[in-house]
Amino acid sequence: MSEHPVLSLVVPCYNEAAGLASFWARASDALAALGVAAEAVFVDDGSRDTTLAVLAALAARDPRVRVVALSRNFGKEIALAAGLDHARGDAVVPIDADLQHPPELVRDLVAKWREGNDVVIALRRDRATDSAPRRLASDLFHRLFARVSVVPVPRGAGDFRLMSRAVVDALRAMPERTRYMKGMYAWVGFRTATVDYDVEERAAGDSRFGLLKLWRLALDGIISFSALPLRLSSFLGALFALVALAYGAWLVVRTMVHGIDVPGYASLMAVVLFLGGVQLLSLGVIGEYLGRVYDEVKARPLYVVSARLGFPPGGTDT
Repeated sequence: MSEHPVLSLVVPCYNEAAGLASFWARASDALAALGVAAEAVFVDDGSRDTTLAVLAALAARDPRVRVVALSRNFGKEIALAAGLDHARGDAVVPIDADLQHPPELVRDLVAKWREGNDVVIALRRDRATDSAPRRLASDLFHRLFARVSVVPVPRGAGDFRLMSRAVVDALRAMPERTRYMKGMYAWVGFRTATVDYDVEERAAGDSRFGLLKLWRLALDGIISFSALPLRLSSFLGALFALVALAYGAWLVVRTMVHGIDVPGYASLMAVVLFLGGVQLLSLGVIGEYLGRVYDEVKARPLYVVSARLGFPPGGTDT
């Protein structure tokens, strides 16, 4: 297909072989119903199953399918960045391959875009398909992020959204390697609208995001968009310095009035251990920021592509 696409789907994939046929059957019909030139950019994020083979077969059958195969698993945030780099559409829609994001909703996103909005966010009405611990953890994180972040992120917003070419170009100009895409979407701004939807059941497989990965993503989000942990460390240091100064002054006065006595071992150890814990916590916070600075200054590429399938000659923009 040589015609310039009006719409691009960006579909990150990791071990999605079982559900890709079902996803593309619905997504293909949804794109055809729009009546505009469209493409789907699938990013194979180092899958260990037959995902790449299934995608290669789709690309061979359908000229709208493009495949970007990464050399290893770089993570969903990087896979999304790779998809944005390769998408050529005037509007781009990141969407999951597990069908929890209904492809039919793309029509409503496009309608809002044609009204003049640069960003159209698909907002989840609820998280009924998630487990109770995951819903609780997500709710706590979003409440915390809303308080500490320099940019607001709408509750219920994920990667599923439509972005104009101007928004995509702004995101591609952001060079950071530790990426929290939901915060980056919010940071670039632009005129925004929303569309509500219900999350569907996963078509196949299980979530690849366990609690540990979600914890790391939450930590990346807070550190990438807030300096509050560093400020809290400074505040705690100043607070305990004042307390220590006041306590020292009180000891001097007490000694001058009552003479020297032997301080209690238990209270001394409690104070030393508590202050040592605060110091280690502060060093840990500094270490998290410093580690991310170290990753940035190495200036390695975000990802490495091992193969591109279905792209016309000169059709990639990386």
